[in-house]
Amino acid sequence: MESILLAFTFMCAMLEWLAVGKGWRKVEYIAKPGVMAFLFGWLWRSAGLDGPLFWFGLALLFSMAGDVFLLLTNERRWFPFGLGAFLLAHFAYIAGLNLPPAPLTTLTLGVAIFVGMSIFPLIRRILLSLPKRGLRRLVEPVRYYAATLALMLFSALVTLFRADWLDMPAYLVSLGAVLFVISDVILAWNKFVQPIRAGRLAVMITYHLGQMLLVIGAVGQFAG
Repeated sequence: MESILLAFTFMCAMLEWLAVGKGWRKVEYIAKPGVMAFLFGWLWRSAGLDGPLFWFGLALLFSMAGDVFLLLTNERRWFPFGLGAFLLAHFAYIAGLNLPPAPLTTLTLGVAIFVGMSIFPLIRRILLSLPKRGLRRLVEPVRYYAATLALMLFSALVTLFRADWLDMPAYLVSLGAVLFVISDVILAWNKFVQPIRAGRLAVMITYHLGQMLLVIGAVGQFAG
């Protein structure tokens, strides 16, 4: 059953990518939330939802809610709700990745500096574009979201230097977090700064692969 659920996750993701590329909006209503639903089912059946894995499961549910909000036709109205759902998803990932908390060392400080220097210039450019598009009301929510996104990325990358994390799970969650960040940056850039060719497709591919790697890595680390 577990392998079937994971296979359905990949199949649903590829269907969503095809739907985005072809403009099949009605197919997206099923495929897009379906990816998170099948991935949640795989997590539940393969490892359960105990300990840190509870937070990874919660992150998937919040992500699925965010997917639904961003599918609704009145995007200008529902986008803040989608942003809020994904904000909660990142909080859940942060909680799961920090049980137990990461130790404060020179290495973790270096990771924090690296994350800040990597993300800050992009976020600054996105924030500056919001008032120009009449979206000043989104400046503070996007700023808070960006800070939380950076903390999630930091929490994942730090696993590479933690003695209590296995090598392969640390690589997987780190790559997953990087892809998730890339997805969010492409989405914001495409929506608020300037259009990116095949931007929506790039967003969905990096988003789905990021989520899958985060959860698969967590299962490799925390499953019995």
